[in-house]
Formats: sequence, structure tokens, C-alpha cells
Amino acid sequence: MKANKHIQRDEQATKIFDDRSLKNDYRNLMGILKPGMNILDVGCGTGAISKDIAKIVGEKGKVIGIDNTENFILSGKESYQDITNLELIHVDLFDFNPEEKFDLIVSARVLQWLSNPKEALLKIKSLLKPNGQISILDYDHTNLDWNPAPPESMQTFYDTFLKWRQDAGMNNRIAEDLPDLLKEAGFHSIEKINSDDFYNEERSDYKSKIGIWSKVAGSLQMVEEGYLDNELRLKAIEEYNHWIETEAISMTMKLNEVRGKI
Repeated sequence: MKANKHIQRDEQATKIFDDRSLKNDYRNLMGILKPGMNILDVGCGTGAISKDIAKIVGEKGKVIGIDNTENFILSGKESYQDITNLELIHVDLFDFNPEEKFDLIVSARVLQWLSNPKEALLKIKSLLKPNGQISILDYDHTNLDWNPAPPESMQTFYDTFLKWRQDAGMNNRIAEDLPDLLKEAGFHSIEKINSDDFYNEERSDYKSKIGIWSKVAGSLQMVEEGYLDNELRLKAIEEYNHWIETEAISMTMKLNEVRGKI
């Protein structure tokens, strides 16, 4: 998003977004969705979760998904063109000034990439109807739990990843800080709902989900910016993939969904 330093998610992320669903990746939101609602999804990626929301709000409702990465929006428009109450728009949140206001604004795994999350929350607040509601789903990266511990090379990569994010102004534990941020932005009736992602072999997508860190390590960005030796990056990918096949039991990524009203 403009006016802040953030990571530009690469094309490899398109498949990650396409594999997401409301049921698996934003499950607690389903309890507050109602037919006829007008909803904005901020940082929607390809719109995979947005399209599930659109099916629940029905023909009398509408979902607009916005994302600042054009490739994701183009992909989503092609994939979900048959969903008539879903509109996907390539635009930055801070440049988005629709005439309509929204009953509910959601944003999943987005604020973690921003150095100015409070500004984003204030912008979102301005787009809500009176008595409107916000739902933010995001990570506490400082409490990632692997069972058993992965290879040292991946642990070193992950520690470097956190340092790189921190230096860029991103909050590695934003999931825990969101209630205070919503309060500072003027929201009330704030709720924090545990929404941890737990992956083990009982899930059909177990290996691909645990393998997210091989995909993250696939980017050369930290090498190019001087944070990481490329040899270590390649070693982390190789050893981590072997760990997935031979030792991995589970992985828990700490997530909170935080809601507030105006």
C-alpha cells in the first residue's frame, strides 16, 4: 500500500492465495456474515476468500475486493468472473474513495506487511457505515511453533526474516497488538478471537501449508538487500523440504481475528 514500506508479494504468491478459502483460512468470520451485507475485502489477493464471502451475502449483497498487486486482481477476475456480486479492483487502500460505505470491512494477513497499520485502520474506519464493523485477521510471527524443531538452517532463515521485517517497520506480533491499535483508531466493542492455523498430517494440504517457508525462502529479496547469504538460503530450502518429508509432525501459526465497531 502506498505511503508505507511493504513487501511486494511476487507472482509465486498467486497460487498461495488461490488455495485459500473462507472455511479453512478465515473460519470465524462466517459467524457474522449475513445475506444482503455490503462488504469490502482489503488486500484480497486473487479474491479466493472474497468469492466465498460473496456466496454467503447472496444476490442482495455485494463484495468488493481491493489489492495493490495487479496480477492478483487480473487472475481473480478471470477465475471468479461468474460470481456476479463480486467486484475485484486493482487499487491501493489509501487511493480508494468509493461513493458507497460498507457494513463490514475485512482484511486477512495484510496489516502485517504495513509500517503504518494505524493509518490503514483510520482509512478503513472512514469507509464504514454508521454502526459498521471491522474484522482484521493477522499473525504473531514471533510465536511460530514447529514440531519438532526444523533444521538449524531454516531457523536461521526465519530469524533473519523477522529481522528483515522489523527493520522495514513491520510488526512481527501485530496479532497481539491489534486490539490496542483498534482502540487508538477509535473503534469500540473490540473482540480478539483465537484463529490459529494448525497443520498436521490429518489435513490434505498439510505438506503444502508447512512448505510455505520454502516458498518464502524462494525469494531472493533478502539476499539482494544484504540480509542473507544465498548459499544459506538454498541450504534452508533443501534441508527444510527434507524435514517435511521425514520428520515434520505439525506446525502452528499464531493468528488472531480482531473485530471492532464504530
